[in-house]
Amino acid sequence: MSGVQPALFLGHGSPMLAIEPSRYADAWQRLGRTLPRPRAILAVSAHWYIRGTAVTAQARPRTIHDFHGFPPELYAVQYPAPGEPRLAARVAALLAPASVRLDEDWGLDHGTWAVLRHLYPEADVPVVQLSIDASLGAAQHYALAQRLGPLRDEGILVLGSGNVVHNLRALRFDAAAAPAWAQGFNAAVRAAVLERRHAALAAYESLDAGAALSVPTPEHYLPLLYVLALQRPGESATLPIDGLELGAISMLCVQVGGA
Repeated sequence: MSGVQPALFLGHGSPMLAIEPSRYADAWQRLGRTLPRPRAILAVSAHWYIRGTAVTAQARPRTIHDFHGFPPELYAVQYPAPGEPRLAARVAALLAPASVRLDEDWGLDHGTWAVLRHLYPEADVPVVQLSIDASLGAAQHYALAQRLGPLRDEGILVLGSGNVVHNLRALRFDAAAAPAWAQGFNAAVRAAVLERRHAALAAYESLDAGAALSVPTPEHYLPLLYVLALQRPGESATLPIDGLELGAISMLCVQVGGA
């Protein structure tokens, strides 16, 4: 499928991964070196979870530090990638008849820039963010995302950023292994992705017994569906990164196409 951009879901983990050395940062850097360079990026981040669908339309989106209690050096990070208003308008057109607001206030939240500063450290690829509509169910998000398929033929990398296991109340700061519910749900997602069971992944509440603890709220899981919805017939999905951090954060990465 020469010329077709891949679609990529990244488990983004802690904001500190933006500035600290780690095997995940190393893996994101390798992806940035090996993936075909996109014309622009459409990012779907867990951290823009609102009522309604919106897309950033600024020429110069701001860097948003949407977290609390971290070291000053993290708040000093800027990711000055340009926006692309024409891509924002194209996304709105593809998603019609859904109502899409062209947003001038949001910017690039840490779900986007914390990984992109490793993939594209020069911040020279235009980036547009698409919100996650909190009023829609998972299957509705999957159906909406399917309308974005033509972007892959137009040089656009669709990037989902979240975590398939994300339970901050269950974090463990000791060296103990992740609990069985987290390991089981992460493994179930892995298997369903490789077996292309998208309907099961959209109905994630019944995918595995650990679903309720692994996905206590949906915003970190839903970006995965925006990537899987773009998988084409005969196209593979690969898992270039995996791991469970602090017992309750999955770093699983899914790449559709581009292999």
